[in-house]
Amino acid sequence: MSLRAFSIVSCFLAVCGFLTAPAIGQNDAIPIPENLVADGVPPIPAAIADQVRRYTEARGASLADWHPTRRELLISTRFANTNQLHFVKQPVGARTQLTFFNEPVGGGSFDPASGEFFLFARDTGGNEFSQLYRYDLGDGMVTILSDGGRSQNGGLVWSNSKDRIGYASTRRNGADRDFWTMNPADPGTDRLLVENSGGGWGIADWSPDDSQLVVVEYISVNKSNLYLVDFVSGQKTPLTDRDATVSYGGAEFTADGKGLYLTSDEEGEFQNLVLMNLADRTTTNLTGGIPWDIDNFDLSDDAKRIALTVNEAGSSKLYLMNTSDHRATPVEGLPAGQVSGLEWHSNSRDLGFSINSARSTSDIYSLDVDSGEVTRWTESELGGLVASELSEPELIGWKSFDGLEISGFLYRPPATFTGPRPVIINIHGGPEGQARTGFLGRNNYFLNDMGVAIIYPNVRGSSGFGKTFVTLDNSMKREDSVRDIGALLDWIAEQPDLDADRVMVTGGSYGGYMTLAVATNYNDRIRCALDVVGISNFATFLKNTEDYRRDLRRVEYGDERDPEIAEFFEKIAPLNNAGKITKPLFVVQGANDPRVPMSEAEQMVSIVKSNGTPVWYLMARDEGHGFRKKANADFQFYATIMFVKAFLLEE
Repeated sequence: MSLRAFSIVSCFLAVCGFLTAPAIGQNDAIPIPENLVADGVPPIPAAIADQVRRYTEARGASLADWHPTRRELLISTRFANTNQLHFVKQPVGARTQLTFFNEPVGGGSFDPASGEFFLFARDTGGNEFSQLYRYDLGDGMVTILSDGGRSQNGGLVWSNSKDRIGYASTRRNGADRDFWTMNPADPGTDRLLVENSGGGWGIADWSPDDSQLVVVEYISVNKSNLYLVDFVSGQKTPLTDRDATVSYGGAEFTADGKGLYLTSDEEGEFQNLVLMNLADRTTTNLTGGIPWDIDNFDLSDDAKRIALTVNEAGSSKLYLMNTSDHRATPVEGLPAGQVSGLEWHSNSRDLGFSINSARSTSDIYSLDVDSGEVTRWTESELGGLVASELSEPELIGWKSFDGLEISGFLYRPPATFTGPRPVIINIHGGPEGQARTGFLGRNNYFLNDMGVAIIYPNVRGSSGFGKTFVTLDNSMKREDSVRDIGALLDWIAEQPDLDADRVMVTGGSYGGYMTLAVATNYNDRIRCALDVVGISNFATFLKNTEDYRRDLRRVEYGDERDPEIAEFFEKIAPLNNAGKITKPLFVVQGANDPRVPMSEAEQMVSIVKSNGTPVWYLMARDEGHGFRKKANADFQFYATIMFVKAFLLEE
């Protein structure tokens, strides 16, 4: 059975959209949109919008679902200010827009019986309190299915009988993620299936006879548990040892219901695809010969094949596995790039997915697994960019303070820029995220037009390098990852073509914390810093983040209720070390951010201002954890260009 699950994904610095040029003179300033607050940001010349327009107009497409009875696609792409759902009836056919909301819609799932309607989730203003909706194709009517309150609802999975869904919701108390079930054609059938404790629960699959569900309890990046849930009684039965430190990924039932395909790192450093015998809970490793994480997998409806993607040092590779002998074969003939969003058609022959690369925004392809033919379904526009002019990443490595090898990706500006080049260090979030190769969108402007090199490091704590590596920044080891950036600054100083005297550090979410920590620890070695929705004090962050996230984050960062941890938090907090920041700081924040609340930004801005340090602050009233709306992202981009020109490029 093909997994029908989707979620609303927050996009940091979205690269897609259309913006009408302001009807003002080129010597005038771009007006600040009324939903934005720009404090300390100087007037932005209107000419900038025209100069950078080709870097803001690219759009991408991602696969939402196959139509169950026809070879047609539901996709997410953007024609106006936000991503919406569209219908594509044939390869490279017209993209017919179906949803028209002010808020982004990133995923959808067809009614698997007839395709007469599809389900989607949508939040408001980036608050991530997503609600479930039904869109009826016959009349275009939209019906809300969930409670409509201050709750998260999502991760839906269709039953094999195709007449109901299981999904997760925090509606009971805002902290615990429970399981609910419903026939979406009749919202009155909605009922609570089982109450859970904690915010990390999700449904993976239904058993072939729909009598049970396999569910995952996420504790941390290194630990999760699997359970069977009885559909009638709601009773949970553990499938795995709850005392063991093992990470389990998605799980799908075998055709006979006697086993589970799942991912696990029990036997080594990386996530392997394994087969669990439900009778005795024993497992067989199916991908032990692949020394990398299995990112994702999907079992075809006829259960004869498994499609899986492998994370090979930040690049991805697609494999096909026959369930008869479990031999995995790499798929050849695909365009180079990151492969994501695996989705089998109900015919079990067409496999859909998205691909993006440094020179191509995300587009949708399908593979005919019988003939090997690859078909392109969308041709998303680059907005005037020339693919051959876009920089390809170079894998680099350096030794940190303790001898640990750290790696990252370096994007160099064109050779027409001579002399040592200024550098932007862009640190990923998570912290269990990973910098991977892909389309840079707006950031190509800094390379091509400003001659700035960009480095995306994978400091300790990043995923993709084994389960030991991802724990090396936990709790009291937090500043070790900051020292990895200090070692990167040393590496930059050794490169004749990079300018160690002109370095800017930036990052979003946890990368925002890293940005602020670098600004306090290495103030004299950088020119400026750009913090996007970053943490300024772990103690205040844990106090104010949403209830459903708090315990999950304590596992990674440490529990502020422990006096030793609390003292450590106060010691390392960028907020408490802000007096060391004398270089210009730019802070970007969404007012509705449920993860890193706006208070984290505002307290940092206030105290750095008191130093007499130049501080720019940009806040969007209609955004959450990063700017998802194109008009907002464009203004942020214009302001960032001004910031880079003023503080990084000045001699």
